[in-house]
Amino acid sequence: MDNLNYGIIGNCRSAALISKEGSLDWCCLPEFDSTSVFAKLLDEQKGGSFEILPKGNYTVDQYYHKDTAILITRFANGDDVFEVHDFMPRHHKMNGKYLAPPEIIRFVKYISGCPKFSVKYDPKLEYAMGETKHFIKSDFIASITHEQKYDTLFLYTSFEKGKVLEGKEINLTEDGYFLICYHEKILKPTTEKMALELERTKVYWLDWVDKTPTYKKFNDQIVRSAITLKMLTYDKTGAVLAAATTSLPETIGEVRNWDYRFCWIRDASMVIKVVSELGHKNSAKRFLQFIIDLMPDKDEKLQIMYGINKEKNLTEISLDHLAGYKGSKPVRIGNAAYMQKQNDIYGILMDVIYEQIRSFSNDIENVEELWSITKGIVWIVSNHWQEPDKGIWEFRGEDRHFTFSKVLCWVALDRAIKVAKMFRKTHKIEKWTALEQQIKEDIHKNAWNPDINAFVQSYGSRHLDASVLLMESYGFIHARDPKFVNTVKAIEEGLSNDGLLYRYKNEDDFGLPSSSFTICTFWFINSLFKIGEEEKALEQFERLLSYSNHLGLFSEDIDFKTKRLLGNMPQAYSHLALIECAINFSRKESDERILESIS
Repeated sequence: MDNLNYGIIGNCRSAALISKEGSLDWCCLPEFDSTSVFAKLLDEQKGGSFEILPKGNYTVDQYYHKDTAILITRFANGDDVFEVHDFMPRHHKMNGKYLAPPEIIRFVKYISGCPKFSVKYDPKLEYAMGETKHFIKSDFIASITHEQKYDTLFLYTSFEKGKVLEGKEINLTEDGYFLICYHEKILKPTTEKMALELERTKVYWLDWVDKTPTYKKFNDQIVRSAITLKMLTYDKTGAVLAAATTSLPETIGEVRNWDYRFCWIRDASMVIKVVSELGHKNSAKRFLQFIIDLMPDKDEKLQIMYGINKEKNLTEISLDHLAGYKGSKPVRIGNAAYMQKQNDIYGILMDVIYEQIRSFSNDIENVEELWSITKGIVWIVSNHWQEPDKGIWEFRGEDRHFTFSKVLCWVALDRAIKVAKMFRKTHKIEKWTALEQQIKEDIHKNAWNPDINAFVQSYGSRHLDASVLLMESYGFIHARDPKFVNTVKAIEEGLSNDGLLYRYKNEDDFGLPSSSFTICTFWFINSLFKIGEEEKALEQFERLLSYSNHLGLFSEDIDFKTKRLLGNMPQAYSHLALIECAINFSRKESDERILESIS
């Protein structure tokens, strides 16, 4: 079964996906949201790839170098063994900043015997919209397109360039390399220099992981997810991407194909909250600055999403010349959802601001700006919380009074009051508290459906929605409150399908959803844990982990029947929720051990 068996490599500037067989099938350069240089992922014939093709009956294994973003693909045929170590360079410079060039290094490591392989080097620049021509120069292979737009790519290699470009057999007798560069190099690369880049990048990731706490349970999964989230952060601005890809379908053959190479305020804020809990406060500080930079005016409303360089216009277009993943069209770039109104983002952002001030109160910059943003958020929420919106799932139809949006409006007031107390701005508290209570009463009155005995998707609705499970996580309701317990049980009965959750089961703009949104199942597992069904939660968590790909990575969706991964890959939402679940189980085990030692 095709299970999106791809590994991600990245350096917080861009990323690439490499298949289980060692084929580089997706990469955009110089940045995450640039046009693609390899896009076989979206069109097997036209997209372009860089494939490693061993000669003979080789077995292929793939894994990450432990605690790093270096992906190793091992080819073995008896005594003939070699490895390809794929990575994007990232390490410290002398001035304390990071080197993260728009480059991919494929370091070919000779292990034993007489391995033979060829390569298919076939970049297709600018989303393969025009012809890409290749030219062998003295130091490199240049790939050029100028039909739609002029663009170039450079390949440096220790192997014979003619054999590389023509796909001829290479006899491997020593280590070698391929270096894919968006810019022409000033200093000529060598195998020794590439080996040094490999070691420097390895040290960077090992140091980064060393700053992450160690957990008693599921530590490997937490670390892999944390590294993945780090690879989806964009150093230059502090933005966090929802995923590294575009247009991987939620269901094969359908049209729910979206570009996720942008920064959703909701997704990013949730990621930053989790990354902060893991101790990586620099990412949180950069993201807060990203938000501050987006809100120059005190009354400026936030968009739900932005480009990674703070772009506000994300016009959506279709690339009709590409066939789509497994024939799933259209291939989209840009995302029309940027124009939507979603009232929940203010509460989610306010929650992150509060957590950063609480956690790093002695080491947080821009406190005056954060207080101004806090007041601005309360002003916006107070004036707009009673209005309908598109909701967390970005329905493209009519606006509704979504329960999740209302709860997050309450969260905005709750966290703003806490921030006001921390800053000793007591003159705001009475007015804000009255509004907080008004919103809470409104939710209990209008979002609770006594016939279903649960909180429902929107006011006056009978539809269940997995997003209301977050009521407890945000502190709106206690886990053992009968209303919440009954809601969890109703959602289990109404939305669970063989242990996987629907987001909702009512028709949306594209019909009935036919795959499970991965984060919803993690939310449900967390809710089971919180209401006391811990064994059941653990069993379902371990089963869900088994649906990851061969590297422990998750995409956006999972097919209910086949358990095949679907949707954009890897998905930040899925991995942040995995970490939250795993930490809960690990803490439970730690608490039990403490109790055992006391007794």
